[in-house]
Amino acid sequence: MTDTATRNPRLNVDDWTREALDQIAESGVSAVAVEPLARRLGVTKGSFYWHFPSRDALLQAALERWERDEQAAYGALASITDAGERLRTLFNLIRFHTKTHIIYSELLKAAEHPAIRAVLDNVLERRVGFLFASFRQAGLNERDALRRARMTYAVYVGFLQLELPKFRQREQSEDFAAYIDHIMTTLIPRS
Repeated sequence: MTDTATRNPRLNVDDWTREALDQIAESGVSAVAVEPLARRLGVTKGSFYWHFPSRDALLQAALERWERDEQAAYGALASITDAGERLRTLFNLIRFHTKTHIIYSELLKAAEHPAIRAVLDNVLERRVGFLFASFRQAGLNERDALRRARMTYAVYVGFLQLELPKFRQREQSEDFAAYIDHIMTTLIPRS
C-alpha cells in the first residue's frame, strides 16, 4: 500500500470539494460522508476536520464550487455575440459534460435540503435567464422568449432524466447527437 503522505502530501479544500462532487455523481448526496471520503482520498478523518467543521460545511462548499463552475461555463458563452450561435454552442456543450448532468440530477433528487434548494434555485434562475436573454436577442418578444426559455430548460431536464443511466455508464446515446441537433433546429429561432 502507498504511504498516504506520499499520495496526498497536503489536501486542501478543493481536494475535498472535488471528491464530494465525485461522490455525489457516483452515489448521490446522501453518500457524502466524512469517513468514506477520507478513505477515497487516502487520509484520516482528521484531515477533513482541519478544513471543515461538519459534513454540512463540506456539502455547502461543494455546492458553491459546483455553482461557480456552472457560472463560469455560462459566462464563457456570453462572449458569443450572435444569439443563435450562442445557443448552438450551449447545446453542443451539453453533449460532452455528462458529469455535470449527473451531479445536477442527483441534486434535484435531494432538492428538499435547504442548501441544495438554494443552489438549485440560483442555477435555475441563471440558466433560464441566460436562455431568455438569448431568445430575446434572437428576436423573440418577452412573452415568447420566456416561454421558449422555460420549454428549452424543461426539455433539457426531461432528457437528462431519460438518459441518466447512459450518462452514468459513460455511454453516449446513439440518438443523443441527433436529438441535440433536433433541439437546436426546433428551439433556436432562425435569424
